[in-house]
Formats: sequence, structure tokens, C-alpha cells
Amino acid sequence: MRRPLYQRIPWTPLAVALAVILSSAFAVSPIRDAASLAEVPEAYLSRPLGYVILAPLSNVLDMLTLLSARQHIAFLIGLLVCFAAWRVAKARSAASTRHLRATAFFAIGLVLMYVATAILPRPMAALLTDNAHIVRIDFHSHTSASHDGRPGWSVEDNRAWHRDGGYDVALITDHWTVAAAEQGVARNTYPAADAVTLLQGIEVSWTGEHVNILGAQRRYKGILTDNLRDVDEQALRLASLIPGREPVVIWNHPHRLNRLPVASGPGSAGVRAIEVSNGAPDSMDEVRLERAAIVALAQRKNITMTGGSDNHGWGSTAPNWTLMLIFGWRGMTADSLASRIEEDIRQGGAAAARVVERRAAESTTGAALAFTVFGAPARMLTTLSNDERISWLIWIVLITAGSWWTRLRRSRRAT
Repeated sequence: MRRPLYQRIPWTPLAVALAVILSSAFAVSPIRDAASLAEVPEAYLSRPLGYVILAPLSNVLDMLTLLSARQHIAFLIGLLVCFAAWRVAKARSAASTRHLRATAFFAIGLVLMYVATAILPRPMAALLTDNAHIVRIDFHSHTSASHDGRPGWSVEDNRAWHRDGGYDVALITDHWTVAAAEQGVARNTYPAADAVTLLQGIEVSWTGEHVNILGAQRRYKGILTDNLRDVDEQALRLASLIPGREPVVIWNHPHRLNRLPVASGPGSAGVRAIEVSNGAPDSMDEVRLERAAIVALAQRKNITMTGGSDNHGWGSTAPNWTLMLIFGWRGMTADSLASRIEEDIRQGGAAAARVVERRAAESTTGAALAFTVFGAPARMLTTLSNDERISWLIWIVLITAGSWWTRLRRSRRAT
């Protein structure tokens, strides 16, 4: 007996296709200024051909990578609620074995989705600019030399990840060690524009906060404790007495904005830059919630705002880029470029850099957080390019046609 028409319509693919099409009416740029949340006219997001061909996979995995820790929790709870509601609706028409099978497939699918997000090699969306004098920098990244880095994540893995993500420069800021950073600096090419230039930093503690010191143990020795875990405040003050040579301290994912001193000008010790965008799920919440306060502090104290991927070797999504205008950087050596970056931060303050970040779901508190399972995909769809939308529609048609053909063959065999 033939099923009624309403049962033969592929409602799920149709709904997804309509969402892809209708969301184009609310399209926004996939990137924005991390401080002002405004558009970024001097930069744009480039998706390589492989990324576009695999757009449904690329977009979904990027969306998951850009969720904060609390958003991940809300997203998973939302998925579980939706799945439970669907199985309740199916309760009268499905046997218990089918419920168990569906639950098993759902659980396996969730695990595979998150595993793919973390380790699946895939094309990356990259930031491009029209101005050859703009340097795209990641001020905060790690290798396996960090205690929490991905095992085997080498210096060259770090360089390749940044190349694919559209960076010109990356600071290796491992916890409590500069061993990998020294390797990266030693392997840099000349001039700087020939490949991603790796520079040396280190992530340490200072009064309970995480800070990144540029050039520590390379140009600035003795400003850390012997175990390289903490800032030696007295040594930092002494090292900062020479105007124009003060160590550049960047405050990573700040917790309490009144805890660390801010440099008050030449010859003073303290924080000279602060992260306004961080790519680690466990740090996204605190930085996003404190965004307005971080921006206000940076502008009031005239310190530079930076962005850091905080990448530890997981995922294939670049979350942010720090743009600095440095004329002639392409012909510089790595050391000259490092010195120039520090100089611009000291002298330029809040005007020294612009942080660009991927646009993601804003659901960090309240009802918006509770509905992350709907808000995150909606934000993802509004940031699609026309090419990505076409790719989505092609995949929907192909999957729907494949499913229809499979069912047709099964029904013919049954008869």
C-alpha cells in the first residue's frame, strides 16, 4: 500500500534547504572587529575550493570549534532534548529495538562529530587583506612542548596550521618553556614574507593571571623565576627602566581586570597589551563576557588589544587574527620583525593593532545560551557565501536522491 503524500515528502532535507536559502536574506560578514564588533573593510575571509566543496562539513565543524565551553554544554543538552522529543513522537510507531538503535546511532554520531572537529584534517578558511603592508599575527599558540599541547604537535605543524589559516606571523607561547619556540625561530626563512614567521614568547603566571612575554629568554633574560613559571616582578621592573626596551607583556584571557598593573608609559613595567579575543573553548566565555570591560581598559590605559588562537594542536579553524600595519615587513628578518612588532605595541598603544575574529553565536548567557542548539546553526547559515550555499543545496539534493534510490531498490526487492 502506497504511503500518503505527506509521508513521502522529505521534510528534513526540505527544511534544511529552505533554511539555507532564506538565511541569505539575513547574511552578514563571517568576520568582524573583535573590539567594536563592526565590519572590517580591509580584510575578508577566503574559503579554498576544498572547503567550499565540503561546505556542510566545513561549516558545521567550524561552528563547533567556535563554541565556548558553556555553549558546548548548552548545545549538547539541546541536541539531547530534541532527540528525546523526536523519539517520544515516534513512540507509537516504532518498536523498542528501533528506539535503541536510533539512540545508539545518535550517541555514536555525537562522538564522531566532536572527534572530527578536533582531529579531522580539512581545508581551512583563511583571512586575506588587500594591503600588502598588513601583517596577520597570532600572538598566542602552543606546541606539544606545553603540558596541555596535542601529543606530537610539532613546531612545523604549528607553522603549517597558521599558513593554512591565513597568518603571516605566529608567536609560540608554550607554558613554562621556550624550547619549541627557539626551534621555530631557528627554522625561519628570509625574508619574512616567504613563509609563516614563528617568533618566541612564553606563557607564564603573574599574580594568578596568565601573561605572554614576547621575546622572553631571547631578548629578555632573567625576568622570570628559575622554573620559568612566573614573572619575577622586581626583575621586570629593572628590565623596564630603559625607555624603548621595556619587555612587552600581553595579558592572556584575563580573569580579574584589576589584578595586574598596566604600564604607564616609557620606562614603566606592566601589561602593554591585552587579549580581546581568544580561541580556546574554556577561555572564550570569560573573554566574551568581559569584552566591553577589556576594550574600555585598553582605551583608557592606551594599551594594545591582541587576539590569540590559543591553539594547542586541535581543530582546523582559525578563530582570530591581529592586524598590524608595518611598512616593509615582507623584506625583514624574523628578529627585525619581532623588534618592530614590540616597538609598535609600546608606542602605538590602542592604535597599534586591530583584532579580527570569526563571527560566532552570541549565546553566552540567559535564554540565548539555552537555545544554542538553534542559535549557533542560525548564525552559521547567515555567514555563508553564495558558493557555500550552492554547495549545501547540491549536497542536500545528492543525499536526498541517494536515500530515495536506496529505499526504491529495497521496496523492489521486497516485492
